[in-house]
Amino acid sequence: MKPPRQAAIWFILISVLLDVLSFGVLIPVLPNLIKDFTHGDEKWASFYVGLFGTVWAVMHFFCAPILGVLSDKFGRRKILLVSCFGLGLDYILMGLAPNLTWLFIGRIISGITAASFATAGAYIADVTTPDKRAAAFGMFGAAFGVGFVIGPALGGYLGEIDLRLPFWVAAALTLTNACYGLFVLPESLAPELRKPFSWGRANPLGSLRLLMSQPGLLGLGFVYFLYQLAHQVLNNVFVLYTQHRYDWDMRDVGFAMGLVGILNILVQGGLVRPALKRLGESKLLFAGLVFGIIGYSCYGLADTSWKFWLATPIFSLMAFFTPSVQGLMSKRLGPSVQGELQGANGSLSGIAGIIGPFLFSGIFAFGLREKPSLDFAGAGLPFLVAAGCLFVGLIVAIRTLQRPVTTS
Repeated sequence: MKPPRQAAIWFILISVLLDVLSFGVLIPVLPNLIKDFTHGDEKWASFYVGLFGTVWAVMHFFCAPILGVLSDKFGRRKILLVSCFGLGLDYILMGLAPNLTWLFIGRIISGITAASFATAGAYIADVTTPDKRAAAFGMFGAAFGVGFVIGPALGGYLGEIDLRLPFWVAAALTLTNACYGLFVLPESLAPELRKPFSWGRANPLGSLRLLMSQPGLLGLGFVYFLYQLAHQVLNNVFVLYTQHRYDWDMRDVGFAMGLVGILNILVQGGLVRPALKRLGESKLLFAGLVFGIIGYSCYGLADTSWKFWLATPIFSLMAFFTPSVQGLMSKRLGPSVQGELQGANGSLSGIAGIIGPFLFSGIFAFGLREKPSLDFAGAGLPFLVAAGCLFVGLIVAIRTLQRPVTTS
């Protein structure tokens, strides 16, 4: 079987970019559309925004392993293209949604199709050698970051014109990419390497059992989960925290989030490859966790906005972690279960996405309520808890990576 053309790898990166961009353009407009459907009732609008986010994470949790295992059986190409076309049609459905029920159905479908990130990750693992895999995952993460930076800005601009316009733009981008993939995307998984579909492997608990199949894989999976859980503090508390502590307006918040995203892109797209050559995957993983611990701690303790800004370049170096851990995990398994591995990682992200909103918003409220006795941090307590998650992850990673690597 001939190796996939370079254009196919670029298709995966462009797919990730466009999928995240399409998701990002909805961030500033979806709450306002929900608010319109609730006739301006902020209480109910807030409830539905939270419900939609949780349901999206739940669908991702259940469907990531299913799509991953399906890609191990039928190949990556079919699953990726079906997911791309499905996501594009789903944006059209949400753009035409006449009420909350149809919008809710659209978000369910979106959570299912977005689970194809697991298959995209498996494709990257198929077409790269183990020694180059972490660097490839770095480019994967950079593409993700570009989409996340551009998406909300584009969505805010389009939403000012019409609340439905971002859905149509997202649909056009996604469907165009899917049509492009029909012509340039070859299959990456040879027929002799495919594995029969099994519900025992495709359900979340079954896919997570894969993490116990090789020494060290479960430990790395737990560290990955702690990282994803800590990352939820940004999604759920960042805006509230910076507005409360520094009196930032939406422009300040948007600029800060954009800066974090841009620095993440620079790290994953430009620094990961040379850092891997110099340090190796294990040391780079440790470095990512250490920088994350320092960054989150500085965010939580920064009593002025200039200290917050100074911490951002340090925090951005946490981006060393993701490509390193993905490279280390993929080395411990053979090609026939790379989809299942990415599905298991998707389930771990889904669990973090379900727990994170309740955990960090609750800690934020506690920090405000108990501020007199927590004057060292107050509202910054969620960031210190996130730093604690990464510290635990660092200890587990050190112990785990002392074990030898074997491949099934």
